[in-house]
Amino acid sequence: MVKSYLKYEQSKIFGLVNSSTSNAIWSADTDTSRNTGAGRAIVPANEEVLCWDIKKGELLSRWKDNNCRSQVTAIVQSTTDNDIFAVGYEDGSIRLWDSKIATIIVSFNGHRSAITVLAFDPSGVQLASGSKDTDIILWDLIAEVGLFKLRGHKDQVTGLEFLRAEAPRPKEENGESIVGEYDNSSVQGGYLLTTGKDALIKLWELTSRHCIETHVAQTNGECWSLGVSPDGSGCITAGNDGELIVWSIDIAGLGQLSSRMDDNGSRFLHNRGVLHRTGRDRTLEIKFHPRQDYIAVHGSEKNVELWRIRSEEEVKRSLARKRKRRREKQATDGMKMDLDAEKTDPVETNDDISSVEIGDFFVPYLIVRTGGKVRSADWVKQKASNVVQLLISTTNNQLEVYAVDTIDKTRKSKRDEASYSRALAVELPGHRADIRALALSSDDRMLATASNGGLKIWNVRTRGCIRTFECGYALCCAFLPGDKIVVVGNKSGELQLFDVASAALLGTVTAHEGAVWALQIHPDGRSLVSGSADKSAKFWDFEVIQEEIPGTKRTTPRLGLAHTRTLKVSDDILSLRFSPDSRVLAVALLDNTVKVFFLDSLKLFLNLYGHKLPVLSMDISFDSKLIVTCSADKNIRLWGLDFGDCHKAFFAHQDSILQVAFVPHNQDGNGHYFFSSSKDKTIKYWDGDKFEQIQRLDGHHGEIWALAVSRTGNFLVSASHDKSIRIWDQTDEQIFLEEEKEKELEELYENTLATSLEQGEDKDNEVEVGTVSKQTIETLTAGERIAEALEIGMVDLGNMKDWEVARSTQPNIAPPSRNPLFIALGGVSAETHVLTVLQGIKAAALQDALLVLPFATVPPLFTFLNIFATKSMNIQLTCRILFFMLKTHHSQIVASKTMKPMLEGIRGNLRMALKRQKNEMGYNLAALNVIGAQMNENTVDYVDDREGDESRSTRKRGFVQVA
Repeated sequence: MVKSYLKYEQSKIFGLVNSSTSNAIWSADTDTSRNTGAGRAIVPANEEVLCWDIKKGELLSRWKDNNCRSQVTAIVQSTTDNDIFAVGYEDGSIRLWDSKIATIIVSFNGHRSAITVLAFDPSGVQLASGSKDTDIILWDLIAEVGLFKLRGHKDQVTGLEFLRAEAPRPKEENGESIVGEYDNSSVQGGYLLTTGKDALIKLWELTSRHCIETHVAQTNGECWSLGVSPDGSGCITAGNDGELIVWSIDIAGLGQLSSRMDDNGSRFLHNRGVLHRTGRDRTLEIKFHPRQDYIAVHGSEKNVELWRIRSEEEVKRSLARKRKRRREKQATDGMKMDLDAEKTDPVETNDDISSVEIGDFFVPYLIVRTGGKVRSADWVKQKASNVVQLLISTTNNQLEVYAVDTIDKTRKSKRDEASYSRALAVELPGHRADIRALALSSDDRMLATASNGGLKIWNVRTRGCIRTFECGYALCCAFLPGDKIVVVGNKSGELQLFDVASAALLGTVTAHEGAVWALQIHPDGRSLVSGSADKSAKFWDFEVIQEEIPGTKRTTPRLGLAHTRTLKVSDDILSLRFSPDSRVLAVALLDNTVKVFFLDSLKLFLNLYGHKLPVLSMDISFDSKLIVTCSADKNIRLWGLDFGDCHKAFFAHQDSILQVAFVPHNQDGNGHYFFSSSKDKTIKYWDGDKFEQIQRLDGHHGEIWALAVSRTGNFLVSASHDKSIRIWDQTDEQIFLEEEKEKELEELYENTLATSLEQGEDKDNEVEVGTVSKQTIETLTAGERIAEALEIGMVDLGNMKDWEVARSTQPNIAPPSRNPLFIALGGVSAETHVLTVLQGIKAAALQDALLVLPFATVPPLFTFLNIFATKSMNIQLTCRILFFMLKTHHSQIVASKTMKPMLEGIRGNLRMALKRQKNEMGYNLAALNVIGAQMNENTVDYVDDREGDESRSTRKRGFVQVA
């Protein structure tokens, strides 16, 4: 009988506030029942998107696609619907999420590498995406297809923004322009402003699909961010060395360009000057405040710089002050002022501020110091007040909201400096640094996680953080018997005792002169051993110390550690383990060996040689017969503890193996199964008797530092460099080794196939505009389904046609035997089955699936399209497939004699079907007009209502904005 094993699957993820792979955005709270006024933070969390209530610090929802394992790299909110978010991923896919129900509306797949930036157009019906593959793709969200691909940048796209070109406005008698409502009818047109790491800024016209203007955006070789002002009149690009370049955008000129045929070589982007940040690092983001004249700029350091845009009056006052100072200086120097020269000096007399230096408009306002390196910043759009708020996500797993005082423009005095304060933060549900050690309590209900500077206790069932302690650089930790006290060993050689119940530090013992790399509780629960880089292992007994209460004669009991024995070894100790029968102690040294000592006498029992690099972790099985060791040489070795013989050595991972752990009991005969975790981001499940891999657990996005198996063996916990803690539960599903091997081979084949398809798509890279296509395993299988449906459908059509001919002469002839698939589907017709298969393919993947079909399948497909047109079956899909296939196979179809009569038939039937639909729509529109007229007749108009309408419809006057 083939041996089967039970499968482990990922069940819970926690410990992560936000990851540093993508930007975070602030969104207003749409749920009025629980509105706290601070809004929500939409943040990346590896492959998930988390929605946090900033004020309460609680998690509102998780957006996760179970089929996606790639990290989130870009998030943007829709310009028209606040509940719609576009999320870009590392594999080049894009998903549109509805935040109210946390489900995917539509998904796109067109890029070959990670999405770097996303932008919605002003109407909210189109989405532009930029990627590391240097392409820009425009997506139609209504038809759910990619419109076209723009190529022009030579490196990854770093900025993307739609520009709304305004047509020339009518003017009133006094010369002021009238602000009209935005017209959505011109959504197919418009302009796109893009920047790339290649230091270029490009302006694209979307109607003609070509680049109309290109400039060098930065002088230092790279452009990393783009910020466009809310009114679209200007933008700022930024690169290395803290350099910011300000550009003015001729929106009116763009509006006139869209209405005329020739461009006369005019320029719409004008370089206004250079600004310099205080920080000299790479500028990651530039954010204009949507309502006030402030700009947030940040790099990768621990601060955000705020700049203020001065008003026209302030600039004029500043110029007047400069003129006054110049005159005073000339007077003090004893120079005579030449009145004629004064008249001709443009700076002295000219009030036109268009020639003023850009540094007079943009002035540094404030530097906000943050609690970690900044990854992303976004303005909190709260109601008008004298403070502006900024949401900041940091690379050390926390969210912060800072309130910044705004300047009072009526205030004459400049003495009052602007100030800021940290108003809100989400930091408790995660560590600031990588988790280096895990420990489960004896009942598997609590989990202790230790990192550099912090120890946290979690409730495993609810994933809630119960306690947070400050500690040193923790390297190992363990629960003491009773699960009320946690002991932590840190890098400075100290052992710290923490009381979970009272949330207090009980005491600190200076145990070693070097880092404490390992500690373990004795199986009898009365002592522990600690191993250190000072080449010693020390044994500690638990003892109760009566401590005096200051100011009184009373004492209080407190747990302490009493040093009993010391084991000196020849090199640094990296790991140590008691055998469950308390007979021996295994110690792993830096010299690549494992030494086994008798526990009672501390005499050497076994020397285990074989690893080529130091052993980083080891474990002993429940029956004290097997010891497993893992090393930085990527190998795992299984040894017998009776004679020290190596049972098996095998290459286990693609990088250093950091942790191994046996299942701690022998229920169902799994006492010799063990887990290993590695820097290659995977966990593997092994059979220690057969020396075979049972299962590979994928999910982490960084090296897995720590691993802990529950006492029952029903689940395991892992902690990684990606800051997440994951729980893997044992399921009732059985797995067989042969099936797992086949599955891994299939995955390898699919990955190589997808890679080869991507390489074949790079032929037309020189063309500026291309089609949006990307062959994936999904599109390949969809194409195979279409080909299969056409094949059996044509056979069925032929059989039915022969039967109809035969029935004309023999009326009682039996119907032909049909394909079992049609009978299983309830006796459906061939055309219904083909249409069902075509409708079952996602709109975004349909074109790529049709590209898979060879030309031999085009005649059968057109046969069915003719039937669809005749019977008016989903005319929209029929037209879309027909036009795409005609465009794709145009030359072959034109050269084929057999296709001409088929196309003639499709044209006639399709026109009749479209005419029927047109007449039906016209009839419905006429009926709606009649009903609307009847409703207007029966409505009573009141005088005060009419007056209110007139007052509301007054024309707004536009204000001239100085760029």
